[in-house]
Amino acid sequence: MKVDALVALARLRRSFEDRFARLPEFAVRAPGRLNLIGEHTDYNDGLVLPCAIDRETIVVAAPRSDGVVRVFSENRAEECSFEAPRLSLSPSSATHWSDYVRAVVLVLAAAGHETRGLDLALSSSVPVGAGLSSSAALTVSVATIFSLAEGWELPARERAEVAHRAESEYLGIGSGILDQFASALGERDRALAIDCRSREVRPIAMPPGATRLLVSDSGIRRSHVEADSGYRMRVSECREILEIIGAESLRDCTTDDLPRLQSLLEPALFRRARHVISENERVVGFCDAMESSDLAAAGAIIRAGHHSLRDDYDVSIPELDVLCELADAQPGVYGSRLTGAGFGGCALHLVDPARAEDVADAVADGFEQRYGRRPPVLSIETADGACEIDLGG
Repeated sequence: MKVDALVALARLRRSFEDRFARLPEFAVRAPGRLNLIGEHTDYNDGLVLPCAIDRETIVVAAPRSDGVVRVFSENRAEECSFEAPRLSLSPSSATHWSDYVRAVVLVLAAAGHETRGLDLALSSSVPVGAGLSSSAALTVSVATIFSLAEGWELPARERAEVAHRAESEYLGIGSGILDQFASALGERDRALAIDCRSREVRPIAMPPGATRLLVSDSGIRRSHVEADSGYRMRVSECREILEIIGAESLRDCTTDDLPRLQSLLEPALFRRARHVISENERVVGFCDAMESSDLAAAGAIIRAGHHSLRDDYDVSIPELDVLCELADAQPGVYGSRLTGAGFGGCALHLVDPARAEDVADAVADGFEQRYGRRPPVLSIETADGACEIDLGG
């Protein structure tokens, strides 16, 4: 673990002792994720290419014997508790951060894993609403700590599925498996090519020493669980498209089908379909470019992905467009695009390592001149997926 993560763990351990008047017995970490290409394809059975990142949620815990789950969020300085045997949750009631914990407990119980109770304290370095999947880091870390503390020995893929069901079904978000699989199965120095229909996962090596991943934060936040969120609207639009064209999944369509789809769909729905179909092809092309170390081609694909998200899927915002434009104007930048669901959050920049600091300064300076505030620009490293960590001390 990095020094800052060790410091966070030590602080969280003290918070647990202060809050619950006993020592934690288990600790886990689960990373956020950065999606390199393949946006809004996961809930369409499509292809995605995320990597786990060096921003994470850490959870420490100790078992109970009364069926009560107590959870303390250090970030929010707030504690919640519930009785697991009496737990219920509906999508309309999912309005609080602790609902993510409740949802994981419900999914585990539905699979026959009923908890005896647990005290948990958690802390996260994944910014909320930034498109780096703080929610998956939370749900995967919770599934992992319950598995560890209860002795269930659930494999990483099963914990990813538990976390996905918690968010997609119990919280009613309707998301695909991208975030949870990346958090649970991530590998350092590799991205994961995930087929969201077959669940097949193939590691894709990042060209060693040839690229740096920068992430610039627009400062605009959005939430999946708002009833009127744009994310849910896009999920609904894709379902409407399938009803109109009589298909089971947009994954079964190719760019050769676009003329026929254009004749069947009203313009906005056609643009949504065109994005999903073309984005699947961009994932394949980007993987090929990475494996052949063709960074110019990879950058062009990333830029095309942003244009599609902006113009066809309509999920970008002016701040994200500006971040991408500022970066792409700099020497040493291969390509930029928004990352995550959009409607706010962050932009990804694939950069020559020798130019990374200059690019970060230029993006921050240009954005500050435009909007009067300086955006964080993070240097991101790939990381391994969720795992147990040593409590220390």
